Amino acid sequence: METFCTPDSELPDWAQPKLKTDRSDETKSQLLGALKKLVFIVGTALLAFASVRNSLVWHFESFWGASKTFYQDLWKFIFYDIFGGNLFVTSTFGNHIALATWFWFNSLFFMFLDIYKPRWAMKYKIQEDKQVEMSKLYKAIRVCARNQFLGFIISIPIFFLAQKRGMKFETEDLPTFHWLLVEFAVFIVVEEIGFYYCHRLLHHPRIYKHIHKVHHEWTAAISIIGIYCHPIEHIFSNYLPVFMGPFIMGSHLMTLFMWSCIAITSTQISHGGYHLPFLPSPEAHDYHHLKFINNFGVMGILDRLHGTDNMFVKTKAYDRHIMLIGLTPAKQLFPDDPKKSIQEKKSE
Repeated sequence: METFCTPDSELPDWAQPKLKTDRSDETKSQLLGALKKLVFIVGTALLAFASVRNSLVWHFESFWGASKTFYQDLWKFIFYDIFGGNLFVTSTFGNHIALATWFWFNSLFFMFLDIYKPRWAMKYKIQEDKQVEMSKLYKAIRVCARNQFLGFIISIPIFFLAQKRGMKFETEDLPTFHWLLVEFAVFIVVEEIGFYYCHRLLHHPRIYKHIHKVHHEWTAAISIIGIYCHPIEHIFSNYLPVFMGPFIMGSHLMTLFMWSCIAITSTQISHGGYHLPFLPSPEAHDYHHLKFINNFGVMGILDRLHGTDNMFVKTKAYDRHIMLIGLTPAKQLFPDDPKKSIQEKKSE
């Protein structure tokens, strides 16, 4: 059986597992730490939501269309004025072009960082010793463009499937802000389940070398390689987990578009290679590209359930896996342990 784990001797200090002698104490510590983080995150979110709920909901609903008609007018303009009310063209060509534009617009920022290496950004780079080779970048752009064209082809049968399911297109069917939040909650769960199990299957030794190995040509990820992969992987691991939530809920096309934009941005941040302030942490997925056998999910819920974060939780990368709410880099907040001498390692 093939193994895809990078030898510990080749890993940087921050990715080396921290040694512990008592396994039961280690398990208790992990569970307690997870519980503390859960209480802190949920508690903070509830307090914040309780304090700003009325104002927040009022402003969003005003934008959404409960008090005004901005949202409805925008969809009317897109659907009727641009695409003449043609469901097929709007759902396939229109939706695809808009999402491709969003993808490359986001990519420009990270590509700028990778190519020009501005000083302010380098302190946030996770794998500092890795640089982007331009020949590999050009190849990645070509593969991503190919997969985006494949996505357009796939959107044609998906359109007829969506119609059969009863997914909505008309202006009067646009969801309220509150219902959109409910749908997004379902989308997140469905994507986590779909992506985790599909991704983990792609790491099976008999499948990996034929399909998923393409994606793992990049051990130090960059933003665009979220869709740098084999065509089969793009369909089943990238495309379907995002689409399945809206399909199950029978969502509006505009909701699908908004959810797809969020999923694209999330994927690009997790592959970006930079742990930037006020953005979700990419440490978990960056570690996955480095180590190959941990962190298969999006949020880490199923990784915790199945124990596929067992190595990650013992590393400095796990300590750094937080959203930065200040400008201090995670590497300074959680510095690497001092390097041990050869005799110290032998004595252990």
